[in-house]
Amino acid sequence: MSGTKRITLGLSATALALGAGIGVAGMASATTTPTPTPSASSGTSADGGASTAPTEGKGRHGGRGGERGVAQASALAAKLGVDEAKVTDALKAFREANRPTTPPAEGGKPDAATRDAALAKSLAQALGIDESKVTTALAELRSEAQAEKAAALKTRLDKAVTDGTLTQAEADAVTKAVEAGVIGGGGR
Repeated sequence: MSGTKRITLGLSATALALGAGIGVAGMASATTTPTPTPSASSGTSADGGASTAPTEGKGRHGGRGGERGVAQASALAAKLGVDEAKVTDALKAFREANRPTTPPAEGGKPDAATRDAALAKSLAQALGIDESKVTTALAELRSEAQAEKAAALKTRLDKAVTDGTLTQAEADAVTKAVEAGVIGGGGR
């Protein structure tokens, strides 16, 4: 088999494997799971009141709840110079007010720009902060997250090249596909 065919087959296999993994992850996050009823140990305090533990705000479908939601609220609070609890409450209120009542149509996704603008406006009102400051903070956080994701991908691909799992050309092709938004939801 010629080297070109081998590279082509390798790239095809890599793209297929990555696409399958992304597809499975997407399907898993799209599966509706029942929301558990909080037990006395997880959702309420000893006096029966609501707990302020990080278990609150855990979203379904891999949403912004749980540890990721806490980290988002913490980072946003630091950028805006406001109390983390206020940001957490404002994010929770926004999610509840904008929870879809019906599942999105096949292949349909809400417009990200519209959603982000609505989030910035809602947070600005809830926190008493200028909307442009919230918009800037959200953009900075998104940019930082994308940079971290790109660095993590580069680390994984470099390891695959070092281990002999991929050639450098294959790793470069995967990076290019992610940056172009062909696979992995990356790029713009």
